[in-house]
Amino acid sequence: MGTLFTEWDAWMIAAVLAAAMVAGWAAGWWRGRRRPEAAKEAPVSKFNDASMAILGLLLAFTFSMSLSKHDQRRLMVVTDSNSIGDFYTCASLVQEPVRQKLQDVIRTYVEHRLALAKERIDEPQSQKILAQLQQLQNRMQALVSEAIADGTPVVVPLVNTLNEVTSSHAARLAAVRDRLPPSIVMLLFLSAIISMVLMGAQQGASREYHFGATLGFVALVSLVVYVTLDLNQPQRGLITVSQEPMQRLLAGMGE
Repeated sequence: MGTLFTEWDAWMIAAVLAAAMVAGWAAGWWRGRRRPEAAKEAPVSKFNDASMAILGLLLAFTFSMSLSKHDQRRLMVVTDSNSIGDFYTCASLVQEPVRQKLQDVIRTYVEHRLALAKERIDEPQSQKILAQLQQLQNRMQALVSEAIADGTPVVVPLVNTLNEVTSSHAARLAAVRDRLPPSIVMLLFLSAIISMVLMGAQQGASREYHFGATLGFVALVSLVVYVTLDLNQPQRGLITVSQEPMQRLLAGMGE
């Protein structure tokens, strides 16, 4: 179920939810119409209000979670870019021929980081690029060891910035993989459908027919869910994490 919320486009999931909400409203309205007039009781309205309140809380809660995770991913891009930039600056202070080799590896590393952030990248490609990044990190570590053996005077900052590069990579990878728990999304969907069933039952029992307003409410809830799920999919959809810091870093490295 977790794969469904990450592999399917957000608009598809929102469309399925909208159809389920309309179907739930229709089933509730049909069930309410079958009740006699005497079945119109106040508790039905209270249950409906309570379910709407729970739905509103879940919408706000899940949206806030998705937005905070999106902000964390965006912050990790800046942190990763800064750590690589600091390492590249230290690498420019070591002696040749290690300096050129290390700068070339760092430049290639940034290119692979940008490739990993591309949209619509599948899991096999992602794992391949991650393996290449690990190889590049090993190569950087070997070159740093070679520079230290040659007696470079920037040992401490060189080692510290290398550690920051590897640490920021791990933190950024964890932030990208940090998604909304599927159980919370399922609870949101269940709450939305039950709310529509109760709304339909109340309107059917009172012989009311507010199809336009109901569709408007369904569209509004579905739109909020769409944005929430789109934020939960960092490499697809309309809302993606900007890679501008990495792109500017690569441009500043030159050829």
